[in-house]
Amino acid sequence: MTLSIRNQLPGTVTAITSGEVMATVGVRLTGGQNLTAAITEEAVNDLGLAPGSPVRALVKSTEVALATGPMEALTGLSIRNQLPGTVTTVATGAAMASVKIAFAGIELTAVITKDAAASLSLSAGTPVVALIKSTEVSLVTP
Repeated sequence: MTLSIRNQLPGTVTAITSGEVMATVGVRLTGGQNLTAAITEEAVNDLGLAPGSPVRALVKSTEVALATGPMEALTGLSIRNQLPGTVTTVATGAAMASVKIAFAGIELTAVITKDAAASLSLSAGTPVVALIKSTEVSLVTP
């Protein structure tokens, strides 16, 4: 199966917290970062997830927000997934910008408005924090 989702991050399930309808699934990415996905209990069962299960976390590039402040400045934020990295490239169009971010062993793409990229002064080498809501992370098994 080929997907249009650019961000396909390999990892391993570390924990599952079950609820009535939804569950949170902790994933350790191959680069060592921790990610949380909020998915349905039905999906957890259908995928056969358990701690140690290999997964791929899928995140649409339009669901990745960027911050240029230090992680400590992001306290009080409800977004669980805060991944620090470094901008490698910025491709700017008439309205939108595609920003590639390197993490330890992983590359992530964020698509943000051209104005946001300009106001953040993004360019290769800029340190950023990628912000991803746990409800925007999907999981797939190999």
